[in-house]
Amino acid sequence: MTPALRRIWGLMYRHLALYRRSWPRLLELCYWPTLQMCIWGFTASFLMARMGNAAIMAGAALLGGVLLWEVTLRSQMGMSMSFLEEIWSRNLGHIFVSPLRPIELIAALIGMSIIRMLLGVMPAILLAWAFYAFNLFLLGPVLVLFFVNLMMFGWSVALGVVSLILRHGAGAEALAWGVLFGMAPFSAVFYPVSVLPATLRPFALALPTSHVFEGMRGILLNGVVRWDHLAAASALNLIWLGAAALLFARQFHHARVCGALVSMGE
Repeated sequence: MTPALRRIWGLMYRHLALYRRSWPRLLELCYWPTLQMCIWGFTASFLMARMGNAAIMAGAALLGGVLLWEVTLRSQMGMSMSFLEEIWSRNLGHIFVSPLRPIELIAALIGMSIIRMLLGVMPAILLAWAFYAFNLFLLGPVLVLFFVNLMMFGWSVALGVVSLILRHGAGAEALAWGVLFGMAPFSAVFYPVSVLPATLRPFALALPTSHVFEGMRGILLNGVVRWDHLAAASALNLIWLGAAALLFARQFHHARVCGALVSMGE
């Protein structure tokens, strides 16, 4: 293992060790996705019972939207919370006394984000299959592309949040919980972009998530893979991720020059 990989694994192991003997932390990972799945699953069951066959596909689209949105949310939260835990434990300054480079920090945060997302979302996916007879994996291999695009957007938002925390300190911590929720109405999670007012559609189409959810509904409702939406989501993700990385690099440099890496969290 190269020195860079050892440093990345060391930082990841520091976070994994917190979960090894802490069942409340493990429970917290899957609590909210499972709760959301129960609420929207019962809602879909109610609609199917009252509206007949017409509501079956609508219910499937609803459950699919819930599960895929949790992929985005857990990816963003997993990355942001792992960074915040370094601040809360006053460990950020100690990390960068070591040879760890910023790109290695980001790689470790992304690795933890993937692990936390899988631990949070997989129980909800199994619950949807067991209780509501909805199998997300029936979307086929394209589901992998959906996951990758949604995770990339979650990382972009998380990098933006981390950058604001580096710039403004503890006052920006609340953004870790609120930013992505503010984008949900424009991400077309439960309805197509065409439902939105005309003035809001350009903003919605600038989000990779809206293209992923449009593609999901294309498969569930029409049995067609919308490659145009997947291509648009991938291209937009490169733009969002590149912009977030540049913002992080700038704010990290500013925090290092001003000494904020040492004093942050005090």
